[in-house]
Amino acid sequence: MLRYLPLVALVAITIYALVECAQTEPEQVRNLPKWGWLLIIIVFGPQTLGLGPIAWFIAGRPKGKGFGGFKPKRKVLPPDDNPDFLKGL
Repeated sequence: MLRYLPLVALVAITIYALVECAQTEPEQVRNLPKWGWLLIIIVFGPQTLGLGPIAWFIAGRPKGKGFGGFKPKRKVLPPDDNPDFLKGL
């Protein structure tokens, strides 16, 4: 029974990577188009010791995802261009 655990883990990781890749916005996917990552995950899934899902987690996943979520960069305004600052004068 325990000898099937690695196979079950590889299938679970492959399914997780497929779902995560499918739900990711196309603009946020890194290094390849979204369809390319889906193809790599399927072709190099459990039959190649999980190389496709591992590649997705390392090279294709959006950087902002994971710890704290995706945070867009804020544009910093100097005080003379900031309307809120100028109202207070």
